[in-house]
Amino acid sequence: MKKLILILTVLITSNLSTAQNVMNPELLWSVKRISVMGLSQDGAQLFYSVKIPNIENNNYDTSYFKIPVDGGKAVEIKKEDVSVSDKNISPDGAYKLFHKSVHLEDIKATDIYKNLDKADAFVFTDLDNRHWDTWSDGSYEHVFYKKADADDESATDIMPNEPYYTPQRPFGGDEDYIWSPDSKSIYYVSKKLKGKAYATSTNTDIYKYDIATKTTTNITEDNKGYDTNPAFSSKGALAWTQMKTDGYESDKNDIVVLENGIKQNLTQQWDGTVNNFTWSKDGKHVFFTAAVDGTIQLFVVNYPGKKRIAPVVKQLSEGQFDVRGIVAELDDKLIVTRGDMNQASEIYAFTFKDKSFKQLTTVNDEFYSTLDLPKVEKRYVTTTDNKQMLVWVILPPNFDATKKYPTLLYAQGGPQSPLSQFYSYRWNFQLMASQGYIIVAPNRRGMPGHGVEWNEAISKDWGGQVMDDYLSAIDDVAKEPYVDNDRLGAIGASYGGYSVFYLAGIHNKRFKSLIAHDGVFDTRTMAGTTEELFFVNHDFGGHYWDKSNATAQKAFNEFNPVTHVDKWDTPILIIQGGKDYRVPIEQGLAAFQAAQLRGIKSKLLYLPDENHWVLQPQNALVWQHEFFKWLKETL
Repeated sequence: MKKLILILTVLITSNLSTAQNVMNPELLWSVKRISVMGLSQDGAQLFYSVKIPNIENNNYDTSYFKIPVDGGKAVEIKKEDVSVSDKNISPDGAYKLFHKSVHLEDIKATDIYKNLDKADAFVFTDLDNRHWDTWSDGSYEHVFYKKADADDESATDIMPNEPYYTPQRPFGGDEDYIWSPDSKSIYYVSKKLKGKAYATSTNTDIYKYDIATKTTTNITEDNKGYDTNPAFSSKGALAWTQMKTDGYESDKNDIVVLENGIKQNLTQQWDGTVNNFTWSKDGKHVFFTAAVDGTIQLFVVNYPGKKRIAPVVKQLSEGQFDVRGIVAELDDKLIVTRGDMNQASEIYAFTFKDKSFKQLTTVNDEFYSTLDLPKVEKRYVTTTDNKQMLVWVILPPNFDATKKYPTLLYAQGGPQSPLSQFYSYRWNFQLMASQGYIIVAPNRRGMPGHGVEWNEAISKDWGGQVMDDYLSAIDDVAKEPYVDNDRLGAIGASYGGYSVFYLAGIHNKRFKSLIAHDGVFDTRTMAGTTEELFFVNHDFGGHYWDKSNATAQKAFNEFNPVTHVDKWDTPILIIQGGKDYRVPIEQGLAAFQAAQLRGIKSKLLYLPDENHWVLQPQNALVWQHEFFKWLKETL
């Protein structure tokens, strides 16, 4: 291993010292990853961390920095010297919030049978038995509060003996609980449902816990979908994000404000969906990010309060990039993170007056300066139903239009996640193009950023218009003289993996090679084994055993990739994570077995300790090398 690491280090060093080069897997996994930690108490300094993959140790090394908010030289500091305001300290300084695990149910055999201490069995009597990559064990995350100078043992559980989660599973953190401005109450997010109800619903609510009376009030009981991300303005108004439809995880996400018992939906009339938001310092506006036309941009909406005026959404930023997060508002600017398909995130200041960005951090600038970068082009393609569809086309570095290039159709996952200017450490277009491939990435039906109707069009129609959208995109770009029509491939993960499996049966010999990662191969077994049942119930329209439900029967038969395996004829690489409980292991194994038994050239990359993603650095490098090895062999 040490010899391998030495070789990789020499390779990276030599690549960085010789201009110009192109991105490769080892270089991609040397890219630094920035994370904002917050502002200093006086608002003059910005603290952030930088993670660097450590291939030898198969983990990440982290460094800490501070930089003036107006720009300047970054200074490396120790972790203990990071000094940011702590939202978990009550405004009066008396109490502190935190969360920890509480054991409430006996599910593990060792809890049920005390004398069988070597048993590793679980006993379930209801659903919600696993989530994302973890089996339920009878423990629940709960929020506690304590005197600021007291130890944890003296803390009070705000949900005593309640078998519900706060923060939410699987990705919730301390953004799920906040103090009221008067320090008298705690507001938190929870889905207070159990078993089958928990697995089939998205009905999270925002609760108010009164410290003096120890009573809890559900303040969003009237809404049956998601209620998340509570935040108070400087004037005491409470905002949160809300989806109306129970069971629909990709419903239009709106900003709702509650003040003096009156609720206002600030974005109800706007034809888009909110990513994340923050209040303006004066409490009169809400800044947020949202997908628009294949990018993520900054927006602002006014909060009318008692005034009888309608809230108006305005787009603040424009450009071929993603604003990935809002850090804070200063007097004349917003601090944000921004990046694009050729650039990992950096921290920027966005100035209101001239709507310009100033780059504050440069953690990867020197690295990128050594590389020849791909060219990202925006293209519009007419679909089979005469709509205009945005398609990103990524061309290799030093592109030569007189040559012919192998070309990959990229199928985005979600299925309702934006295909924006994202920067992935697996599905990295910069890396793919740098290996000599043209990438065709269509904003097909189901993508946010093109209106609510376009976003919702994929629900219950997985194998319908969206498949025509894919083929319209690749057929249009394939008309270009620089596309080698004998070397077309299709790649994707999750719903993108489903897309590859489905296209394998209908592509009519367009593609010469296919790659599907954690894709849905059989909609029936997917519905029978996935953990968030609300997702398949909504997107498939019902249950596979309901013969009277025409929508569901279409999803489980016509729109089921397994139905079309008899027409498979294309080499396929199948990748599957062993701890993926969202698209469980039988999907990848069944697809590989089908390809093998049909005599189709195929390979299975199995990652037993990875979930729906690939997080470990060495596994990620294996993923990249197998990905490009497969394309070299088959395309």
